[in-house]
Amino acid sequence: MADIADFANDLVQERIDQALAARRVAQSELVVHSFLFCEGCDDRIPEARRLAQPGCTQCVLCQAIDEQREARHVR
Repeated sequence: MADIADFANDLVQERIDQALAARRVAQSELVVHSFLFCEGCDDRIPEARRLAQPGCTQCVLCQAIDEQREARHVR
């Protein structure tokens, strides 16, 4: 026979499941779009890169230059 602790556990689990479902829905609504043109050199960003790296704002070359610059500043 179920007691009050079992009922409480079931209720908590139901709320957790609802919260996780709501979070999944919210995350799916946050679609990140890539830029069509690089913000560094204004060249067109290839579609393959935009699909592989959603939210990219730079072409591969400009991204590599930025990463090298950041690496030098970290040292």
